[in-house]
Amino acid sequence: MPRLILAAERLILARALIQKARDYPLPAEGGKYDFSYIAQVKDLLRQAREMVRYLPQSAGASAEVKADALRIIREADQADQEILH
Repeated sequence: MPRLILAAERLILARALIQKARDYPLPAEGGKYDFSYIAQVKDLLRQAREMVRYLPQSAGASAEVKADALRIIREADQADQEILH
C-alpha cells in the first residue's frame, strides 16, 4: 500500500519539481526548442500541478494550505511561460 503524503510535504515536493524544471539543462543542439527538453520540462511541471491539484478543494486543508496550493499552480503556469516561451 502506498504511503500517504501530507499536504505540507506535497507543497514542498511541488516547489522542488518546479525548481527542477527551471534548472533542467538546455540541450546543446536545438536549445529550448528540442522536443525531449520540452517534454521533460512539461512533465516536471505537470507533476508539480498534480501534486497539489486537489488541495484547494480538500475539506481537511487549512486556508493557508489551500492558498499555497493555488500559488503553486500559478507558479507552475508562470514557469511554463518563462521556460518554454
